[in-house]
Amino acid sequence: MSSRIEDYALIGDCRSAALVAMDGSIDWLCWPRFDSDACLAALLGTRENGRWLIAPQDKTARVSRRYRAGTLILETRFETDAGVVTLIDFMRPLSGNPAIVRLVVGERGSVALHLDLVLRFGYGVIVPWVTRLEDGTLRAIAGPDMVLLRTPVHTRGENLTTVGIFTVGAGEMVPFLLTYAPSHAPMPPAVPAQAELEATEKFWQGWVSARRPKGPWSELVQRSLITLKALTYAPTGGIVAAPTTSLPEKLGGERNWDYRFCWLRDATLTLLTLMNAGFHEAAQAWNEWLLRAVAGSPEQLQVVYGLAGERRIIEWKASWLSGYERSRPVRIGNAAYRQRQLDVYGELMDASHHVYGEVLDASHQARRGGLAMHESSWAAQLALLDHLAQIWQEPDSGIWEIRGSPQRFTHSGVMAWVAFDRAIRSAEMFDLDGPIDRWRQVRADIHADVCAHGFNAEIGSFVQCYGSTSLDASLLLLPAVGFLPINDERVRGTVAAIERHLLFDGLVVRYNTDSRMDGLPPGEGAFLACSFWLADVYVMQHRGADAINLFKRLVGLCNDVGLLSEEYDPRSGRLIGNFPQAFSHLALVNTALNLTLATKPIEQRAHPEAETLELVR
Repeated sequence: MSSRIEDYALIGDCRSAALVAMDGSIDWLCWPRFDSDACLAALLGTRENGRWLIAPQDKTARVSRRYRAGTLILETRFETDAGVVTLIDFMRPLSGNPAIVRLVVGERGSVALHLDLVLRFGYGVIVPWVTRLEDGTLRAIAGPDMVLLRTPVHTRGENLTTVGIFTVGAGEMVPFLLTYAPSHAPMPPAVPAQAELEATEKFWQGWVSARRPKGPWSELVQRSLITLKALTYAPTGGIVAAPTTSLPEKLGGERNWDYRFCWLRDATLTLLTLMNAGFHEAAQAWNEWLLRAVAGSPEQLQVVYGLAGERRIIEWKASWLSGYERSRPVRIGNAAYRQRQLDVYGELMDASHHVYGEVLDASHQARRGGLAMHESSWAAQLALLDHLAQIWQEPDSGIWEIRGSPQRFTHSGVMAWVAFDRAIRSAEMFDLDGPIDRWRQVRADIHADVCAHGFNAEIGSFVQCYGSTSLDASLLLLPAVGFLPINDERVRGTVAAIERHLLFDGLVVRYNTDSRMDGLPPGEGAFLACSFWLADVYVMQHRGADAINLFKRLVGLCNDVGLLSEEYDPRSGRLIGNFPQAFSHLALVNTALNLTLATKPIEQRAHPEAETLELVR
């Protein structure tokens, strides 16, 4: 049985990632990319589906762990009656072949440990052909994939697995190097473990030194920023929503989705959160990824793409995997690539946060920073806006990717308004060519339409879909994007209704099916990003104590190394959903900045023209 979701930590190299459990077992690893087939898949099955365990033989060992300061280097400390050892796990970013380095360092006494490596390619189903080379390297091959294990520890084969027993004394260090390469390629050379450790530490500390967050939650903010950085696919500039698939929204449930892809919404918000915190270097790479991904007919815009902009993300089920805590099916791929979600047009045009220095060319906020933009970027946006002007009245699947019949979602209408609003501001502020008068008319039409059909006077609140009585936490974003001011009676009514009906144990759920129904919707827990949005609204309403109390409650849900999943189940006290989740971490960063900065991202997004004038002046 796999560990609790909150018992995992993340290591990664900005190409892929692995999840390491508190017991020293790596239960999830996809190579060579985030969305490649897993070769360690115990997370979604059993030991037989692939894991790599290094742990004391004493099963009563006391365990503690941490990340080395300012890095993604994980240190797990095992303390037994016989001694203490630290297991150091990391992946060196962007260097040679993808590899995991594990170092066992003796701290005190002498500790007996065991190794259990079960490699299974193809998401835990393909048993590789394993041979031992003359230099002692173990080579595992299956089809296009090859994995090498190098270590001085004596290992042996046992029931199609690799096992070994070894002892580490005080002052000793025992290395393990697991390396990936295509099976047809030459074998990658061995690399010195200590040198890899030093280079990895230098990479991460050099990255975080570009901007150290301030405020009482600086360590949590920094950990979230490192996590967001780790979810970038550096070769192309794409940003994944999470490094996992099929971690359930309800334990034992069926709502298990693959998040190892680039959603335009999530990627844009992730990038801009990084830049709002002072990290700008990803801007150009992501902009180029965006232009490549959306190139072509605007009618073919997708909401989600592969890491290199791939458009076909076929969804299928890995029937041989039992699922995380029996949560089936295990889905690979995501059928959402076929959906229409109108809000992504608004996110692309808004790029919603304060930007320092170099930012995304394809956004309104980039121009607010006074940057020159690519002509092709503006031309692409003109084409997208022309298409949006024709389709904004059509139903879509909404921000939550509802798999039922398309509807007129209120949030989708609001974000379509944002797209034209930001286009108008860009054209006016930076003297760009565009049909501004037409955009003004469309903007006014959308605003009137949303206010007429998305607001339910009987319950005094905006609602999820036109003509419904259901509430939706995405409505918390109306004042944040400037659609209506925070003191508008309709906004106040919406916030109050969400507080009455979408709060469960003090946390926000995404939606309900009836405005009179309180509690958790069927099949999921409280959605963490939505809970951070409520804290942001409290900031706008000058309810500082409520904002801080909710924020403290939310960051208290982080696991012992500062990571969050997509949702939280208050009934079981468990993190649920894919992990770690970019949406949750970017929301944490933004709310922390809203609580600590004199100029707040939430206010900048609601009133983008104010910052523009300040920057121009």
